Amino acid sequence: MKIPVQTFTVTAEEAGQKLLQYLARRLGRDVPPAALQRFIRTGQVRVDGKRAKPFNRLALGQLVRVPPYEPGGPEPGAPRPVADRPPETLPELDILHEDADLLVLVKPAGLPVHPGSGHATALTTILHARAPEAPFKPTPAHRLDRDTTGILLVAKSYRALRGIHAAMDAGEMDKDYLTWVQGRWMLGEVNEWVTLRDRLAKEGAPGRERMEAGEVGKEAVAKVRLLFTTGEASLLEVRLETGRTHQIRTQLGSRGHPVIGDAKYGGGRPPLFLHAWRIVLPGAAFCVPPPWPAPWAVARPRRVAVAPDLDWTQLPGQD
Repeated sequence: MKIPVQTFTVTAEEAGQKLLQYLARRLGRDVPPAALQRFIRTGQVRVDGKRAKPFNRLALGQLVRVPPYEPGGPEPGAPRPVADRPPETLPELDILHEDADLLVLVKPAGLPVHPGSGHATALTTILHARAPEAPFKPTPAHRLDRDTTGILLVAKSYRALRGIHAAMDAGEMDKDYLTWVQGRWMLGEVNEWVTLRDRLAKEGAPGRERMEAGEVGKEAVAKVRLLFTTGEASLLEVRLETGRTHQIRTQLGSRGHPVIGDAKYGGGRPPLFLHAWRIVLPGAAFCVPPPWPAPWAVARPRRVAVAPDLDWTQLPGQD
């Protein structure tokens, strides 16, 4: 059924987005990106009654007119989208903190952040199904691998998403992980931070790709310190300074210390012992100990969410 002309009012949660971003989030998968580009280019999309460009930023209260369109449906035989399933059939989310702009989740193992091949359920589709009327769809501000557990920041407004990304780019956000790796860590003494610096590139046949450290690729930087070793395994704390695909797993595995349970990089069979345990922003801190059983359990602080002074207007990128 064809959707008639619609006019949306830009909300506080949506303000600051580029027009193309705004429409993609508002209309979701109903309109493919190429069609959105065409609507804007041909002047069918109007902002306050005037033509606009795809990358014009929208302000609070502006009116965005969208022309009639035919929603795109799933391919015959395709699985039913998670967003269309009754909320009561979806997994419960472990929420550490929530306010008007930010949702802080504890992601379990086995749940991918974004949908992909072979994944019927993903975090983003669960979030959208639980907030179907939200003008700004809850958006993960960073990623965790499917089998990595721990803290994930989800923006409920564009200013929060922009603020988190700007804090990351400016080095004002700390992301700390705990991991058990194979072998005795010999690159530093207990509590001595060591900087790992590599270039990572994707290699391998489709479906069997993996990241490799070498002379080419994107720079990957992490700081690592030894917390404890049994001789056969070592407990490390890792602080990421860049956010590359499989970065921790690749950098540690290339040095002969694969994460335990990481079959792709030589660490044996799952479960994967990699956990995002702490995130610190200006004015906020969140931490959750890993869910590991004995003898891998870690004595760390209890769950903590402190965000009384989190002022998005004071973070980078909010001009």
